[in-house]
Amino acid sequence: MVFSSLVFLCIFLPVVFFLHLALPGIRAKNIMLLIASLLFYGYGEPVYVLLMIFSAFANYLFALAVGRMEQKKKIILAFAVILNLGLLVVYKYAGFLVSSINGMFGIGIPVPDIRLPIGISFFTFQAMSYVIDVYRKVNPCQKNFGKVLLYISFFPQLIAGPIVKYHDIEREIGERKQTLPEVAEGIRQFIAGLSKKVLIANTMAVAADTLFASPEGSINIAVAWIGAVSYMLQIYFDFSGYSDMALGLGKMFGFHFKENFNYPYSSGSIREFWRRWHISLSSWFLEYLYIPLGGNRKGKVRTTINKFIVFLCTGIWHGANVTFLFWGIFHGFFLMLEEWVPFFRKAGGKVKQTVMHIYTLLVVLVGFVFFRADTMAQGLYWVKELFTGFHFERAAQSLALTQLTPLYLTVLAAGILASTPIREKVKRFKGYETFSYLVSMIFLVLCVLNLAGGTYNPFIYFRF
Repeated sequence: MVFSSLVFLCIFLPVVFFLHLALPGIRAKNIMLLIASLLFYGYGEPVYVLLMIFSAFANYLFALAVGRMEQKKKIILAFAVILNLGLLVVYKYAGFLVSSINGMFGIGIPVPDIRLPIGISFFTFQAMSYVIDVYRKVNPCQKNFGKVLLYISFFPQLIAGPIVKYHDIEREIGERKQTLPEVAEGIRQFIAGLSKKVLIANTMAVAADTLFASPEGSINIAVAWIGAVSYMLQIYFDFSGYSDMALGLGKMFGFHFKENFNYPYSSGSIREFWRRWHISLSSWFLEYLYIPLGGNRKGKVRTTINKFIVFLCTGIWHGANVTFLFWGIFHGFFLMLEEWVPFFRKAGGKVKQTVMHIYTLLVVLVGFVFFRADTMAQGLYWVKELFTGFHFERAAQSLALTQLTPLYLTVLAAGILASTPIREKVKRFKGYETFSYLVSMIFLVLCVLNLAGGTYNPFIYFRF
């Protein structure tokens, strides 16, 4: 089940929300939320819900053992990490690894056909962070398995993030309140995220998916730029839209998750971009990989290597494809460039800020071309056409012009505007609160009409 579906909006969410309001006591509310979350995941993954429960139970036992066996906690933690990463390797990377080995050595090992469980990267990282934090004594081990399972399986953040740390919501699992202002703000934030996904991301997805599926001979500079910009907006409004929906749903039920996106396309460097993009993932790698590797405490060369390793792993985390691996290396390269080249570290005026902003957007756009491409060859061809595709055959021109419908151009303008911090400025005006709720209701109606009309509604997290 996904948030941008009529089943979720018209049946699942209203029923769960009103049950949460009506049930007396936090224990009854938690039991209901746990059952609802398992049903939510089981709706699309009836078999793999057992895998998620197994993962949660195994990490629950590891955390108990870490908390009780001080002298052996390093060994226990090592087993926990091996199990969690092992699950990812088996379910997410086994086919890719076997295919790569077959291609490298010319052998014919049967490639396992294992369907990827939705959200496995998210719930595995949450489970690992829980055990690691118990090891570090950031939070005590939780003796109630039901609370651990609720933390890992809670439906707002289960299949698309953000990655939530246990200590951030530990208190709210045991004690929380639903207040009218918080619920109202949660509903508004959920609708904002839903609008990002349904009205902007889905519209951009039509153009992006059409163009990236087109034969190479029909791609020129116009097609390449329309496709690349469309995907750049699609992935931002899809990712940030789901994060906003998760944060809004959390507030509706009395939980508070941390922001996951902070206008990343307004960044002036790749370093700043990663402080604003998918913040929960960046902070996860910072806390559980970069700092244990030594962080920036062991000299400039070691710091650069550590950052490169982190971004290599970031690319691998996103999926079992060479394109994801390259995307991580690509961002790691520009982070190293910014670390070593003095130009990037020196302060500058408005001209330099503009240049840096354009540079950042170009790097991000080119990176996303590879992220979206099915193969490295396709990614390289598209990047070549982005900058040298000055050929204007009728087929290419027709393909480009057919995307530029009035709807597309309107949504494109809205998406570019909404990707800037303009909302933060508008919030200062008197009457913003009342006006924003009115606009939210209008957007909700538009989203429901779009979904009821069967418009294009891809779920890109199947790849992750």
